[in-house]
Amino acid sequence: MTINLPGPIGFVLGGGGSLGSSQVGMLRALAEHGVRPDLVVGTSVGSVNGSLLALDPDKAADRLATLWEGMTRQRVFPGGPIAQLRSLRTNKTYLFPNTGLRDVLDEGLDGTREFGQLSLPFGAVSVDCVTGEAVNITEGELIPAILASAAIPGVYPPVRIGEQVLYDGGVLANVPIRQALAMGAKSLVVLDCAFPGHLPTVPETLAETLLFWATLGMRNQAVLEVELASREVPVLYLPGPPVQQVTPLDFTHTQELIAASYEASDAFLKVLELKGAGLYGHPSH
Repeated sequence: MTINLPGPIGFVLGGGGSLGSSQVGMLRALAEHGVRPDLVVGTSVGSVNGSLLALDPDKAADRLATLWEGMTRQRVFPGGPIAQLRSLRTNKTYLFPNTGLRDVLDEGLDGTREFGQLSLPFGAVSVDCVTGEAVNITEGELIPAILASAAIPGVYPPVRIGEQVLYDGGVLANVPIRQALAMGAKSLVVLDCAFPGHLPTVPETLAETLLFWATLGMRNQAVLEVELASREVPVLYLPGPPVQQVTPLDFTHTQELIAASYEASDAFLKVLELKGAGLYGHPSH
């Protein structure tokens, strides 16, 4: 069954660290049901996945599956506890360099350097730490914008672009719904990898503590914004995989998350009946 949404269709990819692998399964299900984006907006890991989606929409799920196969905690968050303490003592504000994530992007984007080289309009959402406002970058250099969008406070360093010092957009817009509407979307497809389902376990390290509280703080933003948006446009809020105790720093469940999110999204889309503007699915499911 083909799902007919009014265009432009905006795909909204939320943040969630290692849980971003679940978006691969969601994209596979959407492609099988004929739902294709006209524009893409992402925050944090959603901007990493979203950039590959905007680069090659038809092959994005396969390209991302290959990328995620090589994603490990050590690659993305390099160094053990001693190296983290050394980094914190030296750099004052963060635990890990973003060099590993940059290497992942270099590999996945395969030489793509500018927003203008992408097949679809794309926005990477970050936060200006001077003004405290969300910033949706849609042009210029691609990789610095994604690194800024994924610069988790206390975990990664901020990224300076022009006069702005930028951090992870998840602080204000982990599910960048307003930004997709501002780019012209007339319907939204939300791929939220942090919720529903994935409540973090009790944190045991500083990095996990930072992500734990940040993730909890993101829940209300998604709930409030999606309900407001759904008054004007149809919003498909895809279900996540079944509830599991997986933290955003645990990269050992990639294949399981991809398979489970595909099954949940496929089942959701098979029974979906569109009736105009409204919310189909929900952040809390």
